[in-house]
Amino acid sequence: MKKEFLAAGFVLFSFMLSPKAMASTFSKFYVFGDSLSETGNILNATGGFIPSSPTYARGRFSNGDIWVDFVGDEIGLNPTLFTNNPNPTESINFASGGSFSGSRSENLFPPASNLNLPGVLGQVNLFTQSLQANNQQADPNALYTVWGGANDYLFGGVTDPTETVTNLSNAIGNLAQAGAKNIAVFNLPDLGKIPFAIANGVEVSTGLTQLTLGHNAALEQALDGFSVNSDVNIIRVDINSLFNRVVANPGEFGFTQNPAIPCVIGDTLNNSIASLCDNPNEFVFFDGVHPSSKAHRLIADATLSAIQHQPIPEPPTLLSTLAVGAIGTVGILKSKRKKLLR
Repeated sequence: MKKEFLAAGFVLFSFMLSPKAMASTFSKFYVFGDSLSETGNILNATGGFIPSSPTYARGRFSNGDIWVDFVGDEIGLNPTLFTNNPNPTESINFASGGSFSGSRSENLFPPASNLNLPGVLGQVNLFTQSLQANNQQADPNALYTVWGGANDYLFGGVTDPTETVTNLSNAIGNLAQAGAKNIAVFNLPDLGKIPFAIANGVEVSTGLTQLTLGHNAALEQALDGFSVNSDVNIIRVDINSLFNRVVANPGEFGFTQNPAIPCVIGDTLNNSIASLCDNPNEFVFFDGVHPSSKAHRLIADATLSAIQHQPIPEPPTLLSTLAVGAIGTVGILKSKRKKLLR
């Protein structure tokens, strides 16, 4: 049966897995991605220059904690930065702001144009090569997350999702081949509805929406192929559905401002900020591309929900502790979301 993406508040059945149980299930937490998952690699590489402070929270392209921080807290695993810790046997965040989906190390930030930080596929290759050099396998009990591709379409001039999805598919395949078993993969939100796209006009916005649709369809098809292998647990995180719901009804999630307008106005790539709001968590987007910390909390909820609704292969004794429950009303769904927020 075709496996659908799962998001917080969009499913009827659940493995009721507590954060404590998840902490005991996953031994480590590895993150591969771009600025949506960045927690300080660019900051280290630029000597504290990017992202600029105090506009941005330290090392994060947002006003506070991002989804990696929230998920890490919930599962009891907070990864260090690969620019601080190259040891592949410890939890590591490889994500770097400005990364494209492939191996190339191009960067979007003019003051940091000489940076040699890898793309998403390059990050995975860096990890697997480190394992090979030490004659090791990837930890089968760890959680691995892969999220990328947005920079390809927004800033890389990519107009065909084929290469981007192939890069991500190769990254997932390389992780699986190295021994990874639990791999969470994120699709893209509608890039045509982010403030950056809207500010650039209808033609740009429409084109990015079509690229997003093509990307997500191709990614889902690629993940179907991995799902045939029962040894690999592909955890699909549907950010697209969540984002569309937030944009359609921001008030439902506690946002008071128009999702098309970000908190920060200005050229953030060149560190030229025209204005900064006083209440960033009332905005869906902190700047033209990156979500606010409150929006990142929703991304974390979607990730945790997707993890809970997936069978965890290792260790097998934990499966007997999972209780399968039907969630039949909107009230119960909202209660579950509020519980996660606390």
